[in-house]
Amino acid sequence: MTRPPFQSPLAQAFAQGPVWFPQQMDAATDRVLLVRMDEAGYRAASFLDQRMLTQQSQPQWAEWTELEASDQAGRADANFIFHIGHVGSTLISRLLGELDGVFALREPQILRNFADLAALNGQPHAHWSPEQFDTRLETAIGWLSRTFAESDRALIKATSFVSEIAAPILGATRKALFLKLSPERYIETILAGDNSRQELALLASPRLCRLHKRLGTEDWRLWELSEPVRAAMSWLSEMMALNAAAQAAPTGHVHWLDFDAFLQEPVARLGEIAKFFDIETNADTLSAIISGPLMSQYSKAPEQGYSPDLREKLLAEARATHQEGITEALTWLNDAADRHEAVARMMTEHGRA
Repeated sequence: MTRPPFQSPLAQAFAQGPVWFPQQMDAATDRVLLVRMDEAGYRAASFLDQRMLTQQSQPQWAEWTELEASDQAGRADANFIFHIGHVGSTLISRLLGELDGVFALREPQILRNFADLAALNGQPHAHWSPEQFDTRLETAIGWLSRTFAESDRALIKATSFVSEIAAPILGATRKALFLKLSPERYIETILAGDNSRQELALLASPRLCRLHKRLGTEDWRLWELSEPVRAAMSWLSEMMALNAAAQAAPTGHVHWLDFDAFLQEPVARLGEIAKFFDIETNADTLSAIISGPLMSQYSKAPEQGYSPDLREKLLAEARATHQEGITEALTWLNDAADRHEAVARMMTEHGRA
C-alpha cells in the first residue's frame, strides 16, 4: 500500500506500535479514538473500554483512513478468549499474561463497536457495506495484534457479547479459548453479586433479542421472565453464540474449558491452555503463577481480595437464598431444549440442566 503524501504526527506515532491504542471507533464519523499506553498500563488494565479514559491517557481522535494507511506492521496473529461472562476470563487472562511471550489485552471496546455494527451489517441503513465491514474488522484485529516485543503474541479477552462475531474474528488461522460454566453454576454466580445482577438487568433485553434471532422465533417475553430465568436465558444466549462460533472454526482452533474444572486443577488446566496456544512453559513456572497473588485477588479490581473458597461461600449463599428461582430457571432451560432442537443439541454437549 502506498503511503499518503502527508501523515499527521499522531498517525505516524500510531504506526510505530501499541503505544497508541485504538480504544474505540465512531462509524458515523469514520474516526478512531486513540489513547496512549505503556506496557505497565496494558498489564494493569482490567478493561480497555471507557473506564480507561483519563487525562493521563491523552485521548485523541484520528481519521480511520489515515490510520489504516499509516500502519504497515502487517500483524494480525492475535489469539482470543471468548466467554459467557462471569466465568473467570479476567483471571485466566491475567494468569496467561504472566507467561513469557504473551501480551494480554482485556475487553477492547473497539471490538464491542464491531459487535454492535454487525447487528446492522447488510442492511440499507448500515454505515459500511458488508465487504467494508469485513475488511475493517480484519484491520482492527491487526491493530490489536501489535506488541511491544516482536516475539510476543497478543491474547485478547473479548467482552461476552462480542462472541456474536467470534467466527469472523477467528477466521481460518486464529485460536480461541472458550470459557463456560454449567447452567446451574452460572445462575448461582449471577445471583451471588450486586454487580452481576445489575449487568443482568442491563443485558437481558439484547440477549433475548440475540437468542430469538438465532432461533428464528419469538417464544418468550422479557417482562414475563423472573430474574433467575433471565440468568438462564442469558446463559443460553451466550452459549448458543459460542457454540455457533465453535462449529464454524477450523478443527483444533477452539479449546473449551469449564471454569469450575479449572479451579479444581489450576496448574494442569493452565498448562493445557498454554499448550493449546503454543506457549512454551514448564511445571515450575505454572505452579509459581498459580501460587502467586493473582489467585487471591478479585481480577477485575486487584486491590480487593477474592479466592476460590470465598467464591464457593458466595455461591452457596445464593443457592440457599434463590433455590426456588433456580429450580424455575433450570426448568425453563429444559423447556427451551424441548422446544428447539438446536438448544437440545447444545445442552447435550455442554450440560443439560
